[in-house]
This record gives sequence, structure tokens and C-alpha cells, in this order.
Amino acid sequence: MVEEKIEKAIQDIYPDDFAWCYGCGRLNKDGHHLRTGWQGDKTVTIYTPESKYMGIPGFIYGGMIASLIDCHGTGSASLALHRKNGNEIGDGPEPPRFVTASLNVEFLKPTPQNVPLKAIGTVEEIHPKRWKVHTEVFANEILCARGEVVSVVMPSSFLK
Repeated sequence: MVEEKIEKAIQDIYPDDFAWCYGCGRLNKDGHHLRTGWQGDKTVTIYTPESKYMGIPGFIYGGMIASLIDCHGTGSASLALHRKNGNEIGDGPEPPRFVTASLNVEFLKPTPQNVPLKAIGTVEEIHPKRWKVHTEVFANEILCARGEVVSVVMPSSFLK
């Protein structure tokens, strides 16, 4: 069986100053390095958590799932606004960077360890600088969690 991969991810082209997130920052050596790309009109993040993210034997702890939904949401918003501005990953200017305004997670089934998790997102613009992402997290084709992230374009006060 061939494991699915994200070929082009928005996090790959975040400016270095904003690529340090513990969840999705490519420059954070201790982070998860979550990567989000397009699959048709949906956004996708695929990640296999290490065994240290165990909640109880055989299952992933909920905070890891929340982290996956959180970074998938902000990455998805960045992808969507970048596309709305006429760009794809690797085209045009640096993509917009988003931060989380709210995160809501619903755990539906225990999430097994040692399998790739696939977060699939549907993006909704609710304001030019505010986007909502509805995410479903699957393990072995089983829906384990769903969440909603409201993301906002990173405020200029975050800039140096």
C-alpha cells in the first residue's frame, strides 16, 4: 500500500520568520511539521503521530488531534486566500499567514496509534481577513474527530 503524501504544502513557502509553529513550522526542529495542500477543492493534511502522543495504549491523545485540526485550519485558510488572490503554492508573493481565533473539536471515536491520520477541510470565507475551516479527521477511513477553526490574517503587531 502506498502512503498518501502532500506534494505541495502551504507551510513549505511560509516566510522564515513565520515558520516556527510547533504544529506546522518547518523550521521548528522539535515540532510536528504538519503540511497542508489541496486535493481538488478540499484541503488535506496527512500525519502519523509518534507513539509518544499516546493517550491510552493503542490510541492518540486528544491534544494531538486538536493540534492537527488547529494547524490544518490555519494552513487551509492561507491556501484559500492565496488562491483567491490568484496564486497557487509557489506562485506569486508570500502567502498570507493566519492565526487561530477559535478552535472547536468534537471527538467521535478513539483515534488509533500507528496509522496515518488524514484531515480533510472545507474552507468558508466569512470576512476578507477571517476564514472558517470545517475539518474531519480520519484514521483508516474511520471518522474519528471533526473540528472547526476560525482563522484571522495575522495581525501586523505580530511582525517585528
